[in-house]
Amino acid sequence: MANLGTRIYTKFKGRLVGKDADGRCYYEARTANRTGGGLKRHERWVIYRKGEDASAVPPEWWGWLHHVEDAPLPESARQPWQLPYQPNRTGTIEAYRPPGSDYRGGRRAPSTSDYQAWFPES
Repeated sequence: MANLGTRIYTKFKGRLVGKDADGRCYYEARTANRTGGGLKRHERWVIYRKGEDASAVPPEWWGWLHHVEDAPLPESARQPWQLPYQPNRTGTIEAYRPPGSDYRGGRRAPSTSDYQAWFPES
């Protein structure tokens, strides 16, 4: 959710480029600005839904936002082996917890290797 200043700036300076499947809107400045290296390029930004963070931007749009791609990748360009995008779940209940994690009971399968722990001689 954009604040009032961002909405006004977007209304006067922005041009809607597209929306992703989750409804985030992506904008580009109507006029190009000079960067530190002297290049002229358009400023790009996204308007998030309320409560989202930057990890919610799907890969199709991430490259466009960071000027890696000139145009966002179309949804049809996705390969059959690519999974649908999921935002970063770290710090939430849905975070990945590997076997042996304290959050999963702290038990893991015994090791089958020939590893022996080293202890210093006293």
